Amino acid sequence: MASFFSSVPKHRLGGGLVAVALILAMAAVPASARRRPVRMRFYMHDIVGGPGQTSMVVVKGPGPQNPSMAAGNNFGDTVVVDDVVTEAPSVASKEVGRAQGTYMLASMVRPVFVVSITVVLTSGPCNGSTIVVAGRDDTSEEVRELAVVGGTGQLRRAAGHVLWRTAKVESKLHAVLELDVHASVPAAAGSCRSDPLLIDQRSTLEHNSIDRYYREI
Repeated sequence: MASFFSSVPKHRLGGGLVAVALILAMAAVPASARRRPVRMRFYMHDIVGGPGQTSMVVVKGPGPQNPSMAAGNNFGDTVVVDDVVTEAPSVASKEVGRAQGTYMLASMVRPVFVVSITVVLTSGPCNGSTIVVAGRDDTSEEVRELAVVGGTGQLRRAAGHVLWRTAKVESKLHAVLELDVHASVPAAAGSCRSDPLLIDQRSTLEHNSIDRYYREI
């Protein structure tokens, strides 16, 4: 007696078996290994002096002075920040979090900082969740790529990268940084899909070079 498979054309049988294999392979992946994408964009206001100052030098490096930057910027200078995070480039736009951490001048000849920042979200469905960003920030480049190395709350175990750039230079004391987050979290993590910070595509922004900002401060 002929089997069912013997009556099915070979090209259809092959495609069907591949589809079945893919379904079985997906089903075999444990839920703990599945991840969902997270795209967010927000703006960090780094104010190094004057009214509303949010960052401060806590360690003055022994030098040498960095030749690519304004006088007084030494190798090893370390800054601690508690920067306001807003949903748009304007400092008057809605505050959605704080960026807290440090950056250190880590090159003797180039305007390069090593950054370690935790962004805590303080509004919306992701309220209380954090995302941790770390990496090398060469401020002479328009776009810098830093790593997403973790998170908590609904962004627990986040991993990915951040496109870090200058959205605006308000003054020689105030730079507005755009953090465009491309990350993923475990599928089982809490969901904040309705958060207004989540995005589907990039918008066109006015981009200013941060190099000028760091040369002048």
